Amino acid sequence: MPSDRPLPIAILRSAPLFAALTDAEIQLLSARSGMRRFGPGEVLFSEGEACAGLYMIASGRVRIFKTSANGREHVLAIEGPGSSIAELPVFDGGTYPASASAVDAAELLFVSRGDLRAVCMEHPEISLKLLQVVGARLRRLVGIIEELSFTTVRHRLITRILRQAKEEGRSTPRGTVITLGGTHQEIAAQIGTVRELVSRNMARLQAQGFIEINGRDLTILDPDGLESDLNSVL
Repeated sequence: MPSDRPLPIAILRSAPLFAALTDAEIQLLSARSGMRRFGPGEVLFSEGEACAGLYMIASGRVRIFKTSANGREHVLAIEGPGSSIAELPVFDGGTYPASASAVDAAELLFVSRGDLRAVCMEHPEISLKLLQVVGARLRRLVGIIEELSFTTVRHRLITRILRQAKEEGRSTPRGTVITLGGTHQEIAAQIGTVRELVSRNMARLQAQGFIEINGRDLTILDPDGLESDLNSVL
């Protein structure tokens, strides 16, 4: 009954992916879904495993990443509440193309591959919405490939700093402050390099007076200088 499963129903109703469904259809899909909880660092699925179904994040964050043969990781995305995960293998019948793990404590709604495919057969508009999500992910991956192929570590690091400042920076008299969302090792995994190069470039940017680092807070002292430097390191 809907009252017995309020959380799955609320998640499905709030998701743009399932906006076309009626209340009755939402309840039907909810009855076929289940909540799964993961602790920090716990793996949802690993690259190469058979796809079991689609995940939707109710709370917490999930890291999507690839691992090389020598164990080096590259973070493709960090997804938050409202995002869906593993849309592509649900439909192409393939394995998971990347691994996923919880960044912090997370709750996710899981819908099996068979149940979701059955619902999409009855409601083709959901398939179109899923294609939009997959298309957006593909564009993001193309951007990652371009950055890794044609830009330096310094360029990628500055880009990350400026992007985070634009999205969540806090204005102070000294400049825009951002909270670094991870260690230098984690930042390195996100921009496709190693910890030593992140630390070295952070130190250089600080020595040049572009930024100031205090604990996990980074203050952008000279945003124009960073923007100018960004163009010069291409």
